[in-house]
Amino acid sequence: MSESPMIFERYEIKYLLEKEQKEAVMEAMASHMKPDSFGRSTIRNIYYDTDNYRLVRRSLEKPIYKEKLRVRSYRTAGPEDEVYVELKKKYRSIVYKRRTKIREKDADDYLAGRISAPSPCQITDEIDYFCRFYGNPAPRVFISYEREAYIGKEDPDLRVTFDANILFRTTELSLGAGVYGEDLLKKGQTLMEIKTRGGLPLWMAETLTKQGIVRTSFSKYGTAYTRIAAGEKEEDEVYA
Repeated sequence: MSESPMIFERYEIKYLLEKEQKEAVMEAMASHMKPDSFGRSTIRNIYYDTDNYRLVRRSLEKPIYKEKLRVRSYRTAGPEDEVYVELKKKYRSIVYKRRTKIREKDADDYLAGRISAPSPCQITDEIDYFCRFYGNPAPRVFISYEREAYIGKEDPDLRVTFDANILFRTTELSLGAGVYGEDLLKKGQTLMEIKTRGGLPLWMAETLTKQGIVRTSFSKYGTAYTRIAAGEKEEDEVYA
């Protein structure tokens, strides 16, 4: 199996858009951006965490440094298909993402420590350390969404993504399973992320200001966990 380790270092700025706001941003992007290599895709993620959700609870406290682990695919993944194991860290607003490819059937065994990394490298060394430190976190939440991804025509370090139909569930945690679950966004909303190594281009900043679009700290996994915790609390109150 081929190995393709990747490292990203950038700012990721998020915005929740209503339908009309997205249309205005898309119009402004037309002369500056183009679809990236993934274009439109349905992204599937499995987030790993400890049995008491230590990682996401820590993230929701908005610390200076936080990290998370997930496995991702851009389509339904069969056992022999390659998927991405991603270690994502955030320090003082800068996102550092390391990811490597592995066969879907090996991903959980690898992260659980039952097998070694098929193609060891610096990134898998970091993932190995992360898993040992947190006691081999397990699959906790499945999150999927429909993504449109764009890249700058003149600045390839500039990326803009639009995520809609964001769904989560805590059962059938498989990248080979269908897409279903509970909605995380209100009807008609889209989550936009601007990923850049520097500041916003002037044309984008002007568009956001004109449309009254302000940044948000919205986290897919954090929002899903908040729903999960609220549901567990309601159950406890019912049976108390």
